[in-house]
Amino acid sequence: MISAGLSPLWISIATSITATALAFVCGIAAAAAMHRYQGRARGLFDGVLTLPLVLPPTVVGFFLLLIFGRRSAIGEVLEHIGLSIAFSWPATVIAASVVAFPLMYRAALGGFEQVNPNLLGAARTLGAGEWRTFSRVLLPLARPGVMAGVVLTFARALGEFGATLMLAGNIPGRTQTMPVAIFFAADAGDTQRALDWVLLTVLLSLASIAALNYWAPRRPRAGFRMVPEPAIPRLEIAARAPAAVPAPGSLIVEVHKHYAGFDLSAAFSAGSGRLGLLGASGSGKSMTLRCIAGLIRPDSGSVQLNGRVLLDTGRGIDLPPAQRRVGIVFQDYALFPHLTVRENIAFGLHGQPPEKQAERVEYWSKMMQIDSLAGCYPGELSGGQRQRVALARALAMEPEALLLDEPFSALDPHLRRQMEEQLRETLESYTGVTVFVTHDRDEAFRFCQDLAVLSAGSVAAIGPKQEIFARPRTVAVARLTGCKNFAGIVRSGPELVRADAWNCTLRVNGTLPEQAGYVGIRAHDLRFAGPDTAENSFPCWPVDAVEAPFETTIYLRLHAPPADGERAHLEAEVSRERWAELRNQPYPWRVYVDPERLLFLEG
Repeated sequence: MISAGLSPLWISIATSITATALAFVCGIAAAAAMHRYQGRARGLFDGVLTLPLVLPPTVVGFFLLLIFGRRSAIGEVLEHIGLSIAFSWPATVIAASVVAFPLMYRAALGGFEQVNPNLLGAARTLGAGEWRTFSRVLLPLARPGVMAGVVLTFARALGEFGATLMLAGNIPGRTQTMPVAIFFAADAGDTQRALDWVLLTVLLSLASIAALNYWAPRRPRAGFRMVPEPAIPRLEIAARAPAAVPAPGSLIVEVHKHYAGFDLSAAFSAGSGRLGLLGASGSGKSMTLRCIAGLIRPDSGSVQLNGRVLLDTGRGIDLPPAQRRVGIVFQDYALFPHLTVRENIAFGLHGQPPEKQAERVEYWSKMMQIDSLAGCYPGELSGGQRQRVALARALAMEPEALLLDEPFSALDPHLRRQMEEQLRETLESYTGVTVFVTHDRDEAFRFCQDLAVLSAGSVAAIGPKQEIFARPRTVAVARLTGCKNFAGIVRSGPELVRADAWNCTLRVNGTLPEQAGYVGIRAHDLRFAGPDTAENSFPCWPVDAVEAPFETTIYLRLHAPPADGERAHLEAEVSRERWAELRNQPYPWRVYVDPERLLFLEG
């Protein structure tokens, strides 16, 4: 078919394969570096690396000729050692590599940026260094993008013409690739020969695309063979753990981090009990955990765990996550989707003897009742099963501290309570430090012994949970612990305060705190009194009522029926049975504000 011989075919294939290999290595390295770099010059570096993609190939070839030509500095040095790049087969490889490199770089970078950052954070906290994190997590998960980059790079190298002609010329049997052969055949009027080379080029390009589809990874899809969620029985703790649990320890944290519009300034300590970080969304809870784990570097501060200094910005100490021995369970669990349950649990045991790895995987699989799921992938598991795998993976590495970032938030209420009970029982034998992040006050109270309440990036209160709930010091802490009624106060007598937002004057017991500027009362502490006129008992009318299965929230207006558009003064919560009695009583009702239940708060 091709009368002039097949040398352009072999030259093109050899050039494309070599150029693809070079672009692969350089492109992956550049993409990995750019993925980690978030400095101000990122846009500049990215533009330089992408530039050969947008410049005309002849311009790229001209620059390469200036660099590698015989009269260039590099060319003269090569001449002295008997090497010549210009107008040789290596020149075709260099030209094809430079022009095709941006496709490999951009495709790989796009693949890397699609990988969930929590997966990389999980790998690092499980003891993986940067190379293992890259080779075992980032690169496999970015495989579709990387493979697309390989195919695009090969196809671009196969079709390179302008830069090749400028740097390598048209030397039959040495530098004449198929695109060059097509150009000169067409220029000589040999249309049939040019068409033959065009068809062969198209066939090779289609073959490379077919190879991409053939080599594409086949991963289990969510729900492909979903394993049913069993009822969770009470744990039967194994008679012998494969290794001792960490000794009772302590965690001391003081971190400061500035972001645009937000400042984190958290300082607290925790012992071997469970400390809850309670706060609203955006209060800095998860950011604090990441600072402890080493996934975020604070601007200043220190972290000490069991006497070991993990971070001290003043002394220049900042241990990488792999060396901190801090386990973390992320809110989305961050299970590696390309690894089985067994491989996920074993990930943090890298470097240990195989028999010990198998022993610990078996132990924690049975502890968390997921031994039947060992060969499954995360996409085949339910939310509760994933949560147990994530917990087993974190505990298998014997961490000195365990950080739990809202681990129940993705579960339905029934499963959440089951998993909460199981986690509590699992941690009964864990004597390391546990920090539990949540925005749910009831969950925090049930699960933790002590609480640190975060508000707007700082610790507003810390102490035993009973004290935090019974005697909150500020409005922010009271609100986070469930108080819904607040009013500014004006002292109007020795034991009297005026609460204008509630339209009433209240008698109080004892002396008011000097700094108190607000009064609060929890909705369930309001009582509906009889027809007497006892102190702190006020006539009221309902503005609205919202019924739930087991309680009802009533919005009340004091002293007068509500007019259109008027808002309620107080919010009360009553049981279903009390609401059934109350709703049939004539208006006005009377609400009693118990002075013993009043909270006097700072702003």
